[in-house]
Amino acid sequence: MLTSVFIAAVSLALFWMAAFTLWWQMHAWRTPEVLASTRFGRPDGDGHLSFSLLLPARHEQAVLDHTIQRLLESTHTDFEVIVIVGHDDPETTEVAERAAARDPRVRVVVDTHEKKNKPKAMNTALPHCRGDVVGVFDAEDQVHPELLAHVDHAFRTTRADVVQGGVQLINFHSSWYSLRNCLEYFFWFRSRLHLHAQKGFIPLGGNTVFVRTDVLREAEGWDPDCLAEDCDLGVRLSSVGKKVVVAYDSDMVTREETPGSLMSLLKQRTRWNQGFLQVYRKKDWKQLPGFGQRLLARYTLMTPFMQAFSGVIIPLNAAVALLLDVPVGVAFLTFLPLVTAAVTFVFEVVGLHDFGKQYGLKVRLVHYVKLIVGGPFYQVLLAGAAIRAVWREQRGRNDWELTTHVGAHLTAAEPIREDVPA
Repeated sequence: MLTSVFIAAVSLALFWMAAFTLWWQMHAWRTPEVLASTRFGRPDGDGHLSFSLLLPARHEQAVLDHTIQRLLESTHTDFEVIVIVGHDDPETTEVAERAAARDPRVRVVVDTHEKKNKPKAMNTALPHCRGDVVGVFDAEDQVHPELLAHVDHAFRTTRADVVQGGVQLINFHSSWYSLRNCLEYFFWFRSRLHLHAQKGFIPLGGNTVFVRTDVLREAEGWDPDCLAEDCDLGVRLSSVGKKVVVAYDSDMVTREETPGSLMSLLKQRTRWNQGFLQVYRKKDWKQLPGFGQRLLARYTLMTPFMQAFSGVIIPLNAAVALLLDVPVGVAFLTFLPLVTAAVTFVFEVVGLHDFGKQYGLKVRLVHYVKLIVGGPFYQVLLAGAAIRAVWREQRGRNDWELTTHVGAHLTAAEPIREDVPA
């Protein structure tokens, strides 16, 4: 009897989690009006804000110069690019200094912390920012020339404190896991973050995020000890009532590449999961005024762990129901999560088609097969990252595991500059 009750309870919990996640993913596509509201407004041609664009780079000499050049091609007329390099990284420093010598809009700031990470680097540069708005990009980013004009317009027309733009992994063809990784970003920035902004609680993305400089300084920048400094900043700003606007246009997104190996992806997800756990334990989200907001915050910050384990438990739960002698009603309940998972797979297939259409990428039959077949294996990887994150947090391991980049997202028409050292 107790076994049946336990199986039924687990099945209903998994069904609720899967249904809630699916609802989040589908938010932007509910109606044509909702989809239209998620896009940037057309700029009016009046640029009133100045930008300080932070570009932290560590051992990124292979991709940094290309990113700097893309930023300098911006149609906006008032911005500076601040490249942050480590004092122990001469190769990246050389690339940054060459760019600064070519264009006075580029400045180089040196991070002298012995233990380095992204938030420490950005905090080092924050006192040097001259712009009205601080924007953050990663060293491998491919940025659209008109993005700053659209962000400027969004700040002025919405009176936002923060504008979160879209980020999209592009190289879906590189491996079986890169396909799922790209689709995750597509659903996250295309749909889910808009719902978070609407509810007044949002874990910000790691780049293409723009914050008014006075707001950022008032918040004392980024938490130097948090492995998800972007999520933490979003939680802290949401908790004090700052207005966050999310806008997504496939033309305007910042393009990036997936991690180059399974181990690199595992380490990246471990860092994100551990960071979410750190933000949860800091409890800044408890300052949110609404009960629904606090519930959303609690669920969101624990979602990486619940989703990772649910992907492994769902098939095991169904197998237990088939192998054990349980009542028919309980056995039926165990298959509810599988039904939701099947619906999610269908939505992912449709999403992959839309992803390819929006970005002009040719999605073949083999990619759809990889998407479906690779699903369970991807969940196992996420579960492993969640377990590793908890293990690292319990052992006090807080070191930053860097994700290397090689420029796999760059098109043949826009190669990495040949004068950059490999």
